[in-house]
Amino acid sequence: MGVRKGIFITFEGFEGSGKSTQAKLLCRYLRRKKMDVLHVREPGGVNISEKVRQILLDVKNKKMTKVCETLLYMAARAQLVEEVILPALRKGKVVVCDRFLDSTLAYQGYGCGVNIELIKMIGRFATQDVSPHLTLLFDIDVKKGLARAGRVKDRIESRSLDYHNRVRQGYLKIAKQNPKRIRVIDSLASKEEIQKSVCAIINRFLKI
Repeated sequence: MGVRKGIFITFEGFEGSGKSTQAKLLCRYLRRKKMDVLHVREPGGVNISEKVRQILLDVKNKKMTKVCETLLYMAARAQLVEEVILPALRKGKVVVCDRFLDSTLAYQGYGCGVNIELIKMIGRFATQDVSPHLTLLFDIDVKKGLARAGRVKDRIESRSLDYHNRVRQGYLKIAKQNPKRIRVIDSLASKEEIQKSVCAIINRFLKI
């Protein structure tokens, strides 16, 4: 990551896996350790990206093609990286991001069938080669995850069970391909147990 001095940690996982809750808890934990932490989410995090998020998740946009969808996610990501993530890393902050490029690989690549290598190539361009130092992947059975989410489903969440199973299997394949970067966490444990696991991983990784 060149001159960038900070630490970039991403949280990935299926709907209902608890990743967003755990990301918030980790930020709270690190701040108690007096660390300078920035917490962002994808798609979103900055004004332009949040507007793109609204388009992506709107159930009314049924005609959106998988190519359009992929490029919109990349556009939102590019803005977030340039506007927030890169400056924070250059200042030496710990950046915790709820979803990043692995999400596009899982949802649009393995889920929708968009070419994986093409996603990686566009991803390198959109992220300016910024990649996570550590990724925590929260794994859960698809049916249980969707039941846990329990809210009105957005455009992506409304897709078929087969689609969501492809996404989950895609995530697990990505984890196997990147064992040094990605730690898989069982999301069926209690929130407190999962938080202990997350903190233990982070403590070892950051040597705190």
